Amino acid sequence: MAKAVMVYGAGISGRGAAEVLAKRGQQVYLYNDTPCNLDAGLTSQLAAHGGGLVVGKDAYKKALGSAELLVLSPGIPCDSENVLFAEAQGVETISEIELGYRLYGGHIAAITGTNGKTTTTSIVGEMFKRLPVPSAVGGNIGLALSKEVEQLPKEGWLAAELSSFQLEKVKTFCPDIAVVLNLTPDHLERHHTMAAYGGAKKNIFRQQGAAQVTVLNYDDPEVRSWGAETKGQLCYFSRKTELPAGIFMQNGNFVIKWNNKTEVVCNVEELHLFGGHNEENVLAAIACGYFAGVSVEDMADVLRNFRSIEHRLEYVKTIKGVPYYNDSKATNTDSAIKALEAFPKGHIILLAGGHDKLTDLAPMMALVKEKCDALILLGEAKERFHKAALAAGVENIVLADSFEDAVTKAYAMAVPPQVVLLSPACSSYDMFKNYPERGRRFKELVQSLPL
Repeated sequence: MAKAVMVYGAGISGRGAAEVLAKRGQQVYLYNDTPCNLDAGLTSQLAAHGGGLVVGKDAYKKALGSAELLVLSPGIPCDSENVLFAEAQGVETISEIELGYRLYGGHIAAITGTNGKTTTTSIVGEMFKRLPVPSAVGGNIGLALSKEVEQLPKEGWLAAELSSFQLEKVKTFCPDIAVVLNLTPDHLERHHTMAAYGGAKKNIFRQQGAAQVTVLNYDDPEVRSWGAETKGQLCYFSRKTELPAGIFMQNGNFVIKWNNKTEVVCNVEELHLFGGHNEENVLAAIACGYFAGVSVEDMADVLRNFRSIEHRLEYVKTIKGVPYYNDSKATNTDSAIKALEAFPKGHIILLAGGHDKLTDLAPMMALVKEKCDALILLGEAKERFHKAALAAGVENIVLADSFEDAVTKAYAMAVPPQVVLLSPACSSYDMFKNYPERGRRFKELVQSLPL
């Protein structure tokens, strides 16, 4: 380990990484662009080894002079001024994920993709609990990856949800199982191009070899093509094609066909999850469980008992015969499309809008026209969404003055067999700290509606 380490960003990932390093006797500077408060325990741990909290560019440059390693939190762009300055000074720059990997050295199933990461990782985490070794879940959910692996032995298994931000600065990261669920436009304000966005995702399998497994979505043409780039053992999954080898659906069954052996895990009708996107998530989770050594019986039991994660097509309540669903986690158009497709009969009153990611709205609005009885728009994005909806021929469009107004308007117009769906297709930063806060507020408002 370097003589001193600078951890950039004092959020969950940064604090977790700084704490883990300090416990190992490392001198750690925790840098944040703006002033913040650390708990007393972390402050004393950092101070005990000559480190501490650093705020402001001048202080950053001074502390960086004694550092040989810069660990980036996911929210820090790789092309930011401070990062480029560090690299110009010869300071090695890595992601917090890379740090966790270097400190751990045990088994990892890593999952990325534009959508479905949290659900898939959560299912895999439940499957790993059935193994006769310790397991954990980390990365983009839960604690920092470096924190999650702190107590995990080398024979353990970690299910890691990884975003493109976290994968940008990995170098030696080589999971036993690497999964790519899908790729659609997202985070272009950070990556600037789809090529750069996809390149970050590919880092999940770049270091793999014949001893590791790369799991790719056969139904996504772009992701399927990445099979030619991996040196890992390639396993495709598909809900549309019965593969000669891989994980696929056949007559509603989830099937494993590998090494000339075919096994049925369970049937889609046994699940509490619904929607084609969740079928893909289940197939990917089965691949992780299978290659990690979870029995088919245990995987089936987990799947039969797994409920939707909070804020992802989460059923809230039925009022006057109309069910309300919280899909606040739909922070991009592709995720919202998957939510709309999950209701085959349509009759959706859709609440959409928020902080605009400036992605193409045409595919989503074409589906809105087909599936939705009404579109209620809110937030910073509502004017651009409104224009795109009109261009697509969507007829019943309502503009809301606030989040509360949107829910009230949905309640006033909803009648059976309609459903009310919050699936914003936007991030939440115009009105909320994050999508969980937005989802919780939606649920509070729904719960307070008159029966």
